[in-house]
Amino acid sequence: MNATKATKPLNLDSLKKAVTENAAAFRCRRRLQPAGGEGDKVFPPTFVGAVYAVEQRRVFGNDGKVLAQPVTCVVLDTVQSQANRMEQALQEALDGKRLTIPVLKVDFSQWSPTGDLDSDKTAGRLIDAVGTITSLQVPHRLADAILRDSEIAEGPEGPDGKKGKISFRKSSKGKALNTVSQQNATALYQLCPTALIFGMWDSTGPKGGLGAKFERAMVSEVVGVGATVGDLVRGVRRDPLEIRAAVKVLKPGDKNWSLAAANANSAVSPSEVNHSSVPFPKQRDEKTDKNLYAGTTIEYAEQLTTLSLIALRRLRFPATDKTSPEIDAAGRTVLAALGLCAATLAFESGMGLRSRCLLWPEAAMSWELLEKPGNAPKEFSLTGDEAVALLADAIKAAATAGLNWEENPIELVPQQKLVDLVRLSQLEATKEDGQDPK
Repeated sequence: MNATKATKPLNLDSLKKAVTENAAAFRCRRRLQPAGGEGDKVFPPTFVGAVYAVEQRRVFGNDGKVLAQPVTCVVLDTVQSQANRMEQALQEALDGKRLTIPVLKVDFSQWSPTGDLDSDKTAGRLIDAVGTITSLQVPHRLADAILRDSEIAEGPEGPDGKKGKISFRKSSKGKALNTVSQQNATALYQLCPTALIFGMWDSTGPKGGLGAKFERAMVSEVVGVGATVGDLVRGVRRDPLEIRAAVKVLKPGDKNWSLAAANANSAVSPSEVNHSSVPFPKQRDEKTDKNLYAGTTIEYAEQLTTLSLIALRRLRFPATDKTSPEIDAAGRTVLAALGLCAATLAFESGMGLRSRCLLWPEAAMSWELLEKPGNAPKEFSLTGDEAVALLADAIKAAATAGLNWEENPIELVPQQKLVDLVRLSQLEATKEDGQDPK
């Protein structure tokens, strides 16, 4: 809901009170418009079959009441995608030294290419640099296969005095993942607290389907309301050289094309090697898997973000074998502050979801606290800087209560088989022809 009156800033006391008492959730509901202005076209994500997720939904009218009839809506950003954007915002804040939170880093840099293709091939280097990937960037958070297939320096020391490397999941930190649960979430809080906010299932770990599972406490989605889907994308990729389709070429597997003799077998049009003017899509009379819709127009976009305090109150953080209400409350408060910080940093200034889908909010971001049924929600303001400060205060209070987490990044390196898998996949990608119908 857009803020229509002055709201007070959210501070640590208000947040802790909300977490420890009976409030259900924090909610942020706001409208956005295309950056080009009302009525400008936006491009939703495409799903299997190159289609948009169009559905009928019940929405609020301008009078604040739910409309009697459902309205055509299109999904502009899914729950999973919104979670990734919030994690990326935390990563950027971490890189900018605005905050400190636990993170695991997998460093591929020693396999980065040098630019000498023959030398890189001999040395088994990657074709395209990967650099460093963190637990804020992998899709399954601490339970991700990239972390599972990496190593940490925790083995016996070698002749050079350096610790040997062992598989992350066999290390002391990795083994802790085998015993985490809602009743004992301490290890996950200390290593990857975002997993407790955005959800995690350790389904590929040693316990398989019985692996630790945590529900999402933070959920966000963006939909376009009153959507009208455009026609199929149509256009021409214009070639300034005006190369003609009647002139044929030969296209071998190594992409080193050559001119074809008259009536040569396997001759193809120059468009197959990205020359000549090419209309797209090839089939323009009906929808297929290989052509796209030309975006949508919407009345407005709506983002709805909720942070479930009920879900956070299910979590326990025993410091030893015993739980403490004070420590549990401190840990939950940190997680609530972290979720609010992630959302505020990611979305307060609008959203660039993808090419031709830049959304600008109609009003400043504010949060409603669903505290008591039957009562109007309390409204709080929270800027990015305030959210970072609130998180820092919550972390400090938790440490004082006896609940600490990793302050320095945990360094991992990929196992050789993972490097080989990435390199071979990159090699396959070099054989593919990228064709973008847009």
